[in-house]
Amino acid sequence: MPIPENISSYYKSCTQCPRKCGVNRLEGKRGVCGETSELRAAFAGLHFGEEPLITVHGGSGTIFLTGCTLRCAFCQNYQISQDGLGAPLTSENFTKICHDLEKAGAENINLVTPSHHIPLLAEFIRNAKEDGISLPFCWNSSAYESVEMLELLKGLVTIWLPDLKTLNPQLSKNLFAAEDYPETAKKAISWMIKNHPFRIKEKNGIDRESGNLCSKEKMLQGVIIRHLYLPGHFQETADVLTWLKENADGDAVISLMNQYTPVPFEEEKDRAEKRQKSLSSIENRLVTAQEDGDIQDLIEAFDFDYLFYQELSDDTSWLPDFRRPQPFSNKLAKPIFHC
Repeated sequence: MPIPENISSYYKSCTQCPRKCGVNRLEGKRGVCGETSELRAAFAGLHFGEEPLITVHGGSGTIFLTGCTLRCAFCQNYQISQDGLGAPLTSENFTKICHDLEKAGAENINLVTPSHHIPLLAEFIRNAKEDGISLPFCWNSSAYESVEMLELLKGLVTIWLPDLKTLNPQLSKNLFAAEDYPETAKKAISWMIKNHPFRIKEKNGIDRESGNLCSKEKMLQGVIIRHLYLPGHFQETADVLTWLKENADGDAVISLMNQYTPVPFEEEKDRAEKRQKSLSSIENRLVTAQEDGDIQDLIEAFDFDYLFYQELSDDTSWLPDFRRPQPFSNKLAKPIFHC
């Protein structure tokens, strides 16, 4: 399906993401993101493993998109972010998936790894809203995005789920192949906070665990900033939390994660060796109980207004396999679409 004329210029010599690779994605060439001008997705479904504010009772209506502007060496979604697993979506397909998620009880439409298709997704979201989709749209990204491009999403996306992976340029270069990630992400996140004040409401429903009627907080607008602790890099997390305390506390929710898990990558020898070289920048292992305790002490010292922190677990069964119609455990997700 031809890309709409009003947004084709963004793909002709692509500078959408901070890499500005200049590839003509309209001609079927792939940018650094690995994608042409065609939007693709691997999976859509209700996800119950996201933050409580967006999972609420019905689950977050996630759509996992193919491709990515970063090359994270430890990416758990590498099959779709780096290996190209996915099927094409037209605007009509996209809208149908949104309707299916809404009918299934989703609390929102959560677009996962969308940064390399901002103009097209702005068009698709607008069309979906005109077709009756009333759920809020979430932008679930690495924050490796330019403010200029994010402006295209004003009035369309109200909930933002950016990562702030690290503020260390050398670590960013080694792990993500993007030395400019820290400065770029800080600017993007600051824009998100400035333009989307935090707004929640109470929603009654059935608790999935107990089966009892209860009330939970639901985010209607705002920013949830995610940071994944990297094993052996306590100072990186301390630096990130310092910046967040100064620039986001009281205006956004902080989600600090301890779920770093070594991924059993399946890839050719040359690529595997390159990945292992990148992963040598960190300790590629689970988080220890000692580290978990240190992180909790750090959280207490910072005393954020609104922060989520996971309970430490050595369970790795949650790692997804997007080749399956159900990539996650049944507890974590309910499939709606698979490529």
